[in-house]
Amino acid sequence: MKRKLIAAIGIAGMMVSIAACGDDSGSGDSKGTDAKELTVWLTVDAQNNWPELVKAADAAVQKAHPGVKINHEYYGWPDKNAKLDAVLATDKAPDVVEMGNTEMLGYMVKGAFAPLDTAKFDNSSAWLDGLKASVTYDGKTYGVPYYAGGRVANWRKDLFASAGVKTTPKTYTELTAALDKVQKKEGDKFSAWYQPSRDWYAAMSFVYDAGGSIAKEDGGQWKANLSSAESIKGLNEFKNVLDTYMHGDKTKDESDRYIVYGQGKSGMIFAPAWEGATAAAKENDKTGKLANNVENFVMPGPSGKNLPVFLGGSDLAVPVKSDAQALAAEWINAFTGPSGQKGLIAKGNLPNNKTDLATLKSDPATAVPATAAESNWFVPMAPGWGQVEKAQVLQTMLQSIGTGKKTVEAAAKEADAAIDKVINTK
Repeated sequence: MKRKLIAAIGIAGMMVSIAACGDDSGSGDSKGTDAKELTVWLTVDAQNNWPELVKAADAAVQKAHPGVKINHEYYGWPDKNAKLDAVLATDKAPDVVEMGNTEMLGYMVKGAFAPLDTAKFDNSSAWLDGLKASVTYDGKTYGVPYYAGGRVANWRKDLFASAGVKTTPKTYTELTAALDKVQKKEGDKFSAWYQPSRDWYAAMSFVYDAGGSIAKEDGGQWKANLSSAESIKGLNEFKNVLDTYMHGDKTKDESDRYIVYGQGKSGMIFAPAWEGATAAAKENDKTGKLANNVENFVMPGPSGKNLPVFLGGSDLAVPVKSDAQALAAEWINAFTGPSGQKGLIAKGNLPNNKTDLATLKSDPATAVPATAAESNWFVPMAPGWGQVEKAQVLQTMLQSIGTGKKTVEAAAKEADAAIDKVINTK
């Protein structure tokens, strides 16, 4: 889904009164059993792309609770959190709110959401690992995964075929051999693989593939782990990609990657699944050659396994100030349950659970993103992670590595020190 998830940061002052209202022992479904009205906040994705699924969830709840009024409000991603922060400081909080999964942590840390009983949600035992992590904090569940979006490799079939490569690679060795052929044929001003240095989602996939991690928890405390031997191995492989195949500006992030790809300056990208098709769209394809000529495939990792990918997506949460928590939980289950997942899959989304994901692997149209999503990772669910993101610690480290300003070891050590200063701070 083409949209950028905005990190939830800067809500500490607003959250003081919310935290005081939290019930650490609650299940999120014992309050508001007899509520007569429900307010649901979703983003415009639902309004524009699957309004029928919203109506179906409404109908299911109203059938079980005749006379219940369900109100809907829809917001764009850039302005949603500012509006949410403002209303959470009052007594008029919505009962259900959609969050980007990277936004959840800051709100969970500050006590904004009610804890939920996972037993009341279909397929909760099979939620994808990365999505489950996004709604879990301090051993409790504060949200329900809604849908997911993963990352895949995408390359130009014409370029690789002209270099003698006619099938997508199944191993990392096959991938680099193919890239070497295209790089040699196209020359040093061309990026056989356009991989922005500051793209920490891609870089950390190499780190996790090598057995490393951003940070580790021990005894309730988090400690940065980028300087570990495993993490350094992954960062060195990422640097090798940048040195060998990335001949663009090594101070850039991934925000305009699909535009660069559409300009014909690259043979391959590793990106959210929508980027290849978006680059090939008429308005972005400046070469006139990408349409029907770009191909997704599962990214192989240096470890010999598929490269683990970051799972983006949305979660649904119940604000702790809601007076209709029980009804809110019922609506969420109706919306994200089996029929809802079937509808979301039909719209091109990945489901929130492994059971449905497995069924997509047998369909050629969905096999690549479904297979890629099986191996996934998520950010450290530490109280200070939002501060790490806000300070762009990983991006700074990666730019230093990509430009050669610092060695991998020095950049990782510096990043670890910066992470350790804030990662355990609420």
